[in-house]
Amino acid sequence: MTQVGYDPAIAIRIESPDDPRIAAYHAIRERDLVGREGRFIAEGKVVLNVLFSARRFAVESALILEQRLPGMAETLASAPADMPVYVASQSVMDAIAGFHIHRGVLALGRCRAEDDPEEMLAGLPADALIVALVGISNHDNMGAIFRNAAAFEADAVLIDPSCCDPLYRKAIRVSVGAALKVPFARIADEAALVDMLARHGFRQFALSPSGSRAVDTVNRDGRTALYLGTEGAGLPPALMARMETVRIAMSQDFDSLNVAAASAVALHRLWRER
Repeated sequence: MTQVGYDPAIAIRIESPDDPRIAAYHAIRERDLVGREGRFIAEGKVVLNVLFSARRFAVESALILEQRLPGMAETLASAPADMPVYVASQSVMDAIAGFHIHRGVLALGRCRAEDDPEEMLAGLPADALIVALVGISNHDNMGAIFRNAAAFEADAVLIDPSCCDPLYRKAIRVSVGAALKVPFARIADEAALVDMLARHGFRQFALSPSGSRAVDTVNRDGRTALYLGTEGAGLPPALMARMETVRIAMSQDFDSLNVAAASAVALHRLWRER
């Protein structure tokens, strides 16, 4: 159930950074490091639009800078009807967050139970495209890859244990909310993933500068999985040896792309408009 319209007059004013109702928003950067006990922070109007519209995650509340509230009416109208909206002045909001928070638009989401990768794969369509991530530890890269996955209609993202959290505040922000929209699941180890994807009928490609063929020569037919590895080291050689390898054609004088940029190029090549 959503609100037909949002009346800014019903927002709950916060006068003190010590108000217990907004305790979960305290010291945002510090909690980025230690965790939020099953919660996450979504930041920015565009991200909140995705959070409220995708409805993959429950939302506990929003905290909005007072001068931003009038421009948030349409976004807040799509939020859960019972979600409290707190409003604060710049000085109070900065004290709550622990730094100058110029965007002034926050929401507190609640993590859902992790999807089972086997069940997720079984439920995907016959022409599914998924992204498998190994060792992506940089939150900017993680967020950008999710943004690219959404742009080119990947059905899901699978993440190995060495990857960073897609629901880290910066990863969500860089993804422009895509991390809240594209389904993802964690896997026990990348070696088992190859067998799992094979059982579910996926043709598997490892993206590497040393790939045996250009990715734009791949005729995507049926279920397809694209593997991306960490900056520098790339995908483990033993893992690549178990699947087809592809590369992005580029200058021989400089054969290197950031993994997020590489994901955009490769996913575009594999994308099928539906």
